[in-house]
Amino acid sequence: MFAFCHPEPREGSSPTSARGHVAGFLTPFRMTNRGTALLVLCLFATLIRPTLAADRPPVVPFPAAKPKLVPAETMRRIHDEVKTPFKYGVIIRGEAGELVDCPNVFRHQSRWYMLYVANKDRVGYQTFLARSDDLLRWEKLGRVLSFRPAGWDAWQADAGLALYDTRWDGTHELGTHEGRYWASYIGGAQQGYEPDPLAIGLASTDEPTAVREWTRLATNPVLAPDQADVRDFEHVTLYKSAIIRDEQRTLGAPFVMFYNGKSAPYGQESIGIAVSDDLQAWRRFGHGPVVSNVGAAPWAISGDPQLTKIGDVWVMFYFGAFWKPNAFDTFACSYDLVHWTKWDGPHLIEPGEPYDRQFAHKPWVLKHDGIVYHFYCAVGSEGRVIALATSKDLTKP
Repeated sequence: MFAFCHPEPREGSSPTSARGHVAGFLTPFRMTNRGTALLVLCLFATLIRPTLAADRPPVVPFPAAKPKLVPAETMRRIHDEVKTPFKYGVIIRGEAGELVDCPNVFRHQSRWYMLYVANKDRVGYQTFLARSDDLLRWEKLGRVLSFRPAGWDAWQADAGLALYDTRWDGTHELGTHEGRYWASYIGGAQQGYEPDPLAIGLASTDEPTAVREWTRLATNPVLAPDQADVRDFEHVTLYKSAIIRDEQRTLGAPFVMFYNGKSAPYGQESIGIAVSDDLQAWRRFGHGPVVSNVGAAPWAISGDPQLTKIGDVWVMFYFGAFWKPNAFDTFACSYDLVHWTKWDGPHLIEPGEPYDRQFAHKPWVLKHDGIVYHFYCAVGSEGRVIALATSKDLTKP
């Protein structure tokens, strides 16, 4: 058998997963690991609110209609529109012993802001804010989602933007719900680098550019791996999520969440859907994932989705790992948010420079003034940092 929980080596150990730890599926399962895993799962169950079957709505089935697939010509056109072959370099570094990760970029009152996360000395992730006037040079502002004294999310608070403008030619500003700005975050009760299990919560603020703590939803977590309706692909841990507002209610609800979950025995990750009418109570949609690459390799990872819409085509940027070498960013396209055609051509970003020689992954992609900016997490000679690639070479005058 193999371990479901991942040990905590130093950055750059080999073999290493795209999340920065040695792949747990390669570690023999010792009795001490089994006892620790069971203890952790029991502790997690006591920290989150009860999730009996009666507390959870039934899973919404996938639509029965025949899917409309995205043709190859359209996929090539989308690729040509979003590709970013020019690497600008590292734009945010951590302090000594600090990992930085997961860029999420938005515009507010003519300035650019970024939510990103940092893990100091591998204690756990907290969420921070940075600011820029040109998308190239960034100023760190401070922390907006912190550790807590106790609870299901005491030692992990890894947030990403919700209700961002999904239009490719849009404003890149954030939308509101009930007068507040929102983020979803993955939380956990243990110290370390994303130790299992993790669940998803929500937080909000009345001013997304202020350096102050966001308010967490009292009914958190909204989705967790111990819930009665959990699906096979997400029964170990839940990871990064992207929440969009769908005015057309394509799936019967105004809010749609895409997130990746991890399953056993190889730590594989796939992307699934949940929907909500009020941004607080969530129903799982479909009995399986909508984007998965485990058919290519049983330990494949597909994660950290970001959604945009180009014309009538939904585009999902996401990262892949281990079904092809290293970790890289790619995309998939859909007309209905459920049936996704995966791009099988050149990666949008892949390792190639010293600072991203191990991993180049976890995308945030936007277009501004005719230039495509692709923010990503790079792992290499400078540790775990945030880097940028663009559709035009911005390193030259």
